[in-house]
Order: sequence, then structure tokens, then C-alpha cells
Amino acid sequence: MGNAVSALVFQPPPATYGYTRRYFFIVTSMHNRIPAFFIPCDKAEYTVLFSHGNAEDLGIIYDWFREVSRRLQANVMSYDYSGYGISEGEPSEEACLADVEAAFAYLVNVKKVPPGKIILYGRSLGSGPATHLAAKQSNLGQPVAGVVLQSPVLSMFRVVFNFRYTLPGDLFCNIDIINQVQSPVTIIHGTRDEVVPFWHGEGLFEVCPQEWRCKPLWVTDAGHNNIEAYLSTFGDTFFQHLIEFVQVCHATATIRAAEAAEMRISMTGKKTV
Repeated sequence: MGNAVSALVFQPPPATYGYTRRYFFIVTSMHNRIPAFFIPCDKAEYTVLFSHGNAEDLGIIYDWFREVSRRLQANVMSYDYSGYGISEGEPSEEACLADVEAAFAYLVNVKKVPPGKIILYGRSLGSGPATHLAAKQSNLGQPVAGVVLQSPVLSMFRVVFNFRYTLPGDLFCNIDIINQVQSPVTIIHGTRDEVVPFWHGEGLFEVCPQEWRCKPLWVTDAGHNNIEAYLSTFGDTFFQHLIEFVQVCHATATIRAAEAAEMRISMTGKKTV
């Protein structure tokens, strides 16, 4: 059953790129070597970790995220799932979660980016790894700076079979774990999404904890794969929304830092310089 469901859910396209200096490899806890890229920005305070959609790989998204890096003034890292692009292994939920955790560990341990300076961004299928990691970091007491979910799924059974509830064997059950996230969350979804129906985005917004639920971007008449292009005909709405969200993340980080400083003072009885 598990293999049959995975075959329905995961649809990796033929690799659109090869072995070039643009990409480097990281090793996951499942011992798969997966490629990644890192786009630096000299003025960056935050780093975006992007988990891509089902019919994508790093070659398809690289140029777009150079623009995202420039517009947001942020570093950007992305990675391919096991079985996608030129990575090793076979795609599965377990592998995808190991993949995003390996990418996150690279940022924290190699690039020395604190969790509180990382914004997780998941599109479509990628909303699963992003939400998983956001919940995990929150439960560890090291929440990320923020979470962007674009065309997200409530769960994969709800997409593939149009179910309205969670069943055993379901994958990427975002609806069941988003309440654990203790970071600002924004959701972007097209109202005419033909792949992941709009009610998925609405449903996640409704169950997201109110204190972390930020203004969503509901894109009237946009589908699954054309949100950015559709909004570009109406000005700069897409990037303006992301820029405003980064500002919310920064404000939240500032408040958290102040609260942590107050706690240190109360515990030691002295101010730290």
C-alpha cells in the first residue's frame, strides 16, 4: 500500500540539470546524496530554505530564486528530494523529511545560520517538509523565523482521493501538525487551483494558531502553477506580500530576543552588556 501511494504522490520529472559547480551534495540520515544550491546575498539577514513542488527540480527553479534572493535581500537555499533531479534514493515521505532536515542542518552547522534566521518556504508538495520542520523546531524550543506555504496541501490523501479526513497511511498531514508551529505563517493560494484545491489553503489557515497566523494572499482566478506570473500582470503584489511577511518575521525575532534578554536578567539578577 505504501509503495502504491508513493507512486501516486511522487512524480519526479526527468532531470533538467547536470553536475555543475552550481550544485553541491549533502548526505541525509537515510544515506542518500542529494544536490542543493545556495544563493548568497551580501546584505542578507535571513535565509530562505525552499522545498519545491512535485513536478520540479533544482534546474527548473534556480533562476527564479536568484530573483527571489535579490528582491527579498535574503540568502536562498534549495535542495532536491531523494529520487528527484540527480539525487540518490527513491522518493517517499520518510525520505523527503530526511532531505529537508539535512538541508536545514547544513544551514545551521556549515553556514552557521541560527534557526531564528531561517524562513521555511514550501510550495505544493513542499509544504509537507516545510510544515514538518517548522513544527519540529518549535517543539525543540528553537523555532524558525517564519513559514511561507504556497498552494499547500492539508494532506496528500485529501488531494489524490479528495478525502476530507485523515486516514492511516496518509502522507504530509499538515492539517494535523500546523498547530504545533510557533513561528509566523503566511499562506498563498490561487482560488482556481486545479491541482491542490483552494479549500486546502483555506483549511490550513483556519487551523493555524491565531497568534502565528499572518495575512494570507488569496489570488483570485489563479491556478496551481501560475500565481507568480498571474500577479505580475497586476504589479508587484507577490513580492510585496513576501517583503511584508519578512518584516513580520523580523519584528517577531526582535520581540523574542527582548524576552530572552529579560529572562536572562531575571535569572541572574544582572543586565548583560
